[in-house]
Amino acid sequence: MAVTSLVPNLPARDPLALARFYEAVFGLKADFDMGWIAFLGIPGATGTRLQLAAEGGSGTDLPAISIGVDDLDVTLERLKATGHQPVYGPVTEPWGVRRFYLRDPEGNLVNVVTHD
Repeated sequence: MAVTSLVPNLPARDPLALARFYEAVFGLKADFDMGWIAFLGIPGATGTRLQLAAEGGSGTDLPAISIGVDDLDVTLERLKATGHQPVYGPVTEPWGVRRFYLRDPEGNLVNVVTHD
């Protein structure tokens, strides 16, 4: 037996509206939707990970998902362009990552991180 994928499911009253938020902030693409569920992907990438944790680090709440980005500042500006603000950070953590947390329109806590 081999695991072939891991996919976090975030609750959403309007999956397509939430998909548009993730498209606007992270450039993800909705590659499939059925109205009640939308699948977002990273264009050209297939890797996923499962992380297990008791907290989010630095005493923060555990986010529902972590999204790695190559330019945290650009992502932060894209977030602000949607009318949202980070709820934590941006900050460089003692373990060497730079990150911020956001709450998406459905209230899910998201860790946005880059490895400098």
